[in-house]
Amino acid sequence: MAFLDLTTPPFGGLRPYGGPEPLLSTLPTPGYVIDENRLRENGKRLATLARRTGCKVLLAQKAFSNYDFYPLLSQYLAGTEASGLYEARLGWEEMPGKEVHVFCGAYREDQFEELLRYAGHIVFNSIHQLAKFGPVAKAAGKQVGLRINPECSTQEGHAIYDPCAPGSRMGVTRAVWNREMSPSLLALLDGLHFHTLCEQNSDDLRTTLEAVADKFGDVLPKMRWLNMGGGHHITRPDYDLNTLESCIRHAQDTWGVTVYLEPGEAVALNAGYLVSRVLDIVENGGIRIAILDASAACHMPDVLEMPYQPPILGAVAGGTEGYPYRLAGPTCLAGDVIGDYAFAAPLAAGDLVVFGDMAIYTTCKNNTFNGMPLPDIWTLTGEGVLSPLTQFGYQDFKSRLGRI
Repeated sequence: MAFLDLTTPPFGGLRPYGGPEPLLSTLPTPGYVIDENRLRENGKRLATLARRTGCKVLLAQKAFSNYDFYPLLSQYLAGTEASGLYEARLGWEEMPGKEVHVFCGAYREDQFEELLRYAGHIVFNSIHQLAKFGPVAKAAGKQVGLRINPECSTQEGHAIYDPCAPGSRMGVTRAVWNREMSPSLLALLDGLHFHTLCEQNSDDLRTTLEAVADKFGDVLPKMRWLNMGGGHHITRPDYDLNTLESCIRHAQDTWGVTVYLEPGEAVALNAGYLVSRVLDIVENGGIRIAILDASAACHMPDVLEMPYQPPILGAVAGGTEGYPYRLAGPTCLAGDVIGDYAFAAPLAAGDLVVFGDMAIYTTCKNNTFNGMPLPDIWTLTGEGVLSPLTQFGYQDFKSRLGRI
């Protein structure tokens, strides 16, 4: 059995600096570590794609919004994508001079005027919202877009993340377009947007693009741009870049549009770690359970939502050889379970457990359920130095719940 080691992605970024001992062993736990070198590697790959094809790549902040790293990422990206007012403002403030795109399932009237200060591209989810806010956005000099639903599901096992599932609230189907679109509303549009993927390869994008052409191919020549959304795992080692580039060039050549991609995971894939310690070992029905000071429910919610089982340094997910353990958090939630792993050596209270791929959907989604403390965030600099970025405490828990 091959246990993950320092030469195995996603832990290769630790290798030049000696690995978790002694580099990570002195950190207070639980704690996140963001790896600048891995962010830079991802950024370079995305920038190369943009240079080769002429597409524009945006950071989807819903996956990674640690803005201290925006100056680094801005060297490689065209800008940011936001899901609402606060993310739009964050991208405008922390990646100045770059494009800010926003898509929201429905915009609030009391926030829209402020949103216009920050976003240059505003994408609507329905023709109703296009009619309500589109003229205002256009008058403010903004690029106006509409999300379409090509009704093409390519996902397996991630129903919660499938925008093309039957009855989805995401995007306008062609039937609704035919019923509700008018010449005056069509004249407002600068571009179309679709987002159908989740951690997928470019063969699924090709399938989706065929459906987009079938449903909306007659409309696209009238557009200035086409946003192909996120979910493209571009920086994964086995990702098929040739097919992605072919899809981009096909859209450019066929419809004369500028192509946008807005990955979140691909920007920060394998660029972070969550460092934790074993608090106790309990046993039930022959299963040894290691209770950590890190929680799936609080510190890595995608473990329960996706569901998703993160890699661990020195362990094999689902393995039975060596020393198998079930890893769990300390909260009162019975299902606060991270998963079953086999380790190369026995675990004991106080041992370090290092999770990989913890930059995405963690710091931006974590919570203080049960009064769990938020993990501090550290930077692993390009020179291999650990530098504290944030520190959290009791007031961060209390301030969310009332006056302090």
